[in-house]
Amino acid sequence: MSAILEVENLRVEIPVATGTLVPVRGISFSVQRGETLCIVGESGCGKSLTSLSIMNLLPKRAKRTADRLRLGGADLQTMDERTMSDIRGDRMAMIFQEPMTSLNPAYTVGNQLEEAFLRHRKASRREARERAVFLLEKVGISAAASRLGQYPHQLSGGLRQRVMIAMALMCEPELIIADEPTTALDVTIQAQILHLLASLQRELQMGVMLITHDLGIVARVADRVAVMYAGEIVETGTVHEVFSRPLHPYTQGLLRCIPVPGKTRRGAHLGSIPGVVPALFGDPTQCNFANRCEHAVPACTAGPVPLTGLGEGRGYRCVLPVETCIANQARPVAA
Repeated sequence: MSAILEVENLRVEIPVATGTLVPVRGISFSVQRGETLCIVGESGCGKSLTSLSIMNLLPKRAKRTADRLRLGGADLQTMDERTMSDIRGDRMAMIFQEPMTSLNPAYTVGNQLEEAFLRHRKASRREARERAVFLLEKVGISAAASRLGQYPHQLSGGLRQRVMIAMALMCEPELIIADEPTTALDVTIQAQILHLLASLQRELQMGVMLITHDLGIVARVADRVAVMYAGEIVETGTVHEVFSRPLHPYTQGLLRCIPVPGKTRRGAHLGSIPGVVPALFGDPTQCNFANRCEHAVPACTAGPVPLTGLGEGRGYRCVLPVETCIANQARPVAA
């Protein structure tokens, strides 16, 4: 099956007063039709900048480079801004992290939903309105026609997020990029939004790139997982492989932070990862996780560590062999 999105060796550089910040370093992945790829990692690891670089929505001073960056048969690197604006909202769309700041408070919900359809489909305003009402109903908003005249501040957080999803679907894109779409929502609404995204994806056979720091969400919706740390992908695999047999010490540390029903005793201390994330200036001279890793060996600081591929999309960025990584996962962590 051909990939909808292909990313190879993606790099983002941002010049600042103290040097060149490199928050995204050599990222490679693909998204197939009907597949959900979750990019997971702690805040500041480069997840959102990766998505913004694909959409070409980076800050003006930022520079994006890649060996390959394609949406279907289109090369996203060679497109000028006018051509990119023809792609955005049509063939690929983004659900932003916070709908209250992503929706324009000065325009009604109807204005903002209809804009992309009028821009890309050259349709009449009546057709755009009918499409907006249809999609608002599709995402579970009652009295959809009356909602078109409302402003974002008149809607709850859950309704605003549903409006964002409907907006992304207006032109039936091939790819949806969802940047932490359930942030700031309560658990019940979060579950509804995730169920909605999954059902719409199955129905429309879209590729979904979901960005999150919540491993619970990953376990529920992902087909494949890419774990990011300090601007790099440190582990990839199917959701089952990564959760049942994590290889990279960072992934193992993240999973130890999660309470396991039936196994974690009430009142017991959860795992934690000591230390701080390294500064992301220039290129790495060693494993970025070495200063926080309890399994570090001298080879970790001898130079940058490449991503070791294990076939079938499975890979990890560590100098230790697979057998040692598996043994480390089973070994209890000192308090």
